[in-house]
Amino acid sequence: MSTPYAFTVELGQPIGLAMETLRAALAAEQMGIVSEVDVQATLKAKLGLDSPPARLVGVCSPRIAHQLMSIDPDLAALLPCGCGVNELVPGRTRIALQDPRMIAAASGNAAVAEATEEVRAALERVVARLREAG
Repeated sequence: MSTPYAFTVELGQPIGLAMETLRAALAAEQMGIVSEVDVQATLKAKLGLDSPPARLVGVCSPRIAHQLMSIDPDLAALLPCGCGVNELVPGRTRIALQDPRMIAAASGNAAVAEATEEVRAALERVVARLREAG
């Protein structure tokens, strides 16, 4: 299953290992994880709900984020790029990385579109690395 707003890939790994694999793939593109929310723990603590392992992750290229915010400081509201990591079946984790074209579409600015194409290409390489690790 794919979506028009995200790159998706499934790994035959439990969520902890998949997060390590994701970090390594991002680092190869000079990107990283700037925030991480343990959804499973949060739902349990706040609502008493049991749920499968899941993370909400903020992915960022510091260089591109700086470039985007230099073009339009209000773009900070759309950063970092979102990423969902879900272990819906034990040992099988799905990763969905936001397509940065969503930022370009929201801005309508040609300079923003150019910058997001660069990070989009990097994320495509990240997904290729993840598939190899799969």
